[in-house]
Amino acid sequence: MLKRFPGLFNQAIGIDLGTANTLVFLKDRGVVLREPSVVAIRSSTRKPIAVGNEAKLMLGRTPGDIQALRPMKDGVIADFEISEHMLRYFIGKVARKSVFTNLTVVVAVPYGITAVERRAVMDSAYRAGADDVITIPEPVASAIGVGLPVEEPAGSMIVDIGGGTTEVAVISLGGIVYARSIRVGGDEFDSSIIKYIKNSYNLIIGERTAEEIKIKIGSAYALEQEMTYEVRGRDSVTGLPRALHLTSQEVREAMADNINQIIEAIKGSLERIPPELSADLV
Repeated sequence: MLKRFPGLFNQAIGIDLGTANTLVFLKDRGVVLREPSVVAIRSSTRKPIAVGNEAKLMLGRTPGDIQALRPMKDGVIADFEISEHMLRYFIGKVARKSVFTNLTVVVAVPYGITAVERRAVMDSAYRAGADDVITIPEPVASAIGVGLPVEEPAGSMIVDIGGGTTEVAVISLGGIVYARSIRVGGDEFDSSIIKYIKNSYNLIIGERTAEEIKIKIGSAYALEQEMTYEVRGRDSVTGLPRALHLTSQEVREAMADNINQIIEAIKGSLERIPPELSADLV
């Protein structure tokens, strides 16, 4: 995609503006920025005070007048003003390392978003400093990124599990033959872990802790050697700090409904594509 924009004075960057994380790609350099899609603001003025990694460290730890916000929800912009500030910050970090005179921004967007949602993404990018904005469906961008033969007359399936949504798409000859998006992603996994631990152990944990558990010992299938992880939180009965050891089997149980929804989306996609393409995938 970025090869369409050659030349020193017409530079292009690719942005994956995700619910959980934002990635910025530069031609010939690959991914040059990967930071959480989080902005910390002062509540009284809505003035941003931190973005990305620094802002994520504040999640669940901010004083009363400071909020750590995620301006993206389910892959689309939920807070236009804060999203614009976040985009400007990320573009600025990359622009300081490059000479940009005419900046083209290619933004990956969820498949099937509305025209209004697409316009919101483009407007945010323009206001953040882009001279030209192009959107590309996330499934196509993901397939290109992992090296699938998307231009060939054969079916390729991509399952993109993001922070807010999971997109399942079958691609052939450079286009999307079938795609569907479900509102299940990494954030839902985290919420399920938080709920499981609270219901099972009367222990309250935050989003960051749940994400750490998911990354460290989360799995979709049984492991050859199951693992444990020490979890620290607040006892919901006594209000005091407490720790426990959680097993990977328990985490798998907590996430089972989310995983099954993704599996059903994959099965449903296979049932809705031409038989010839199904044969390419199995």
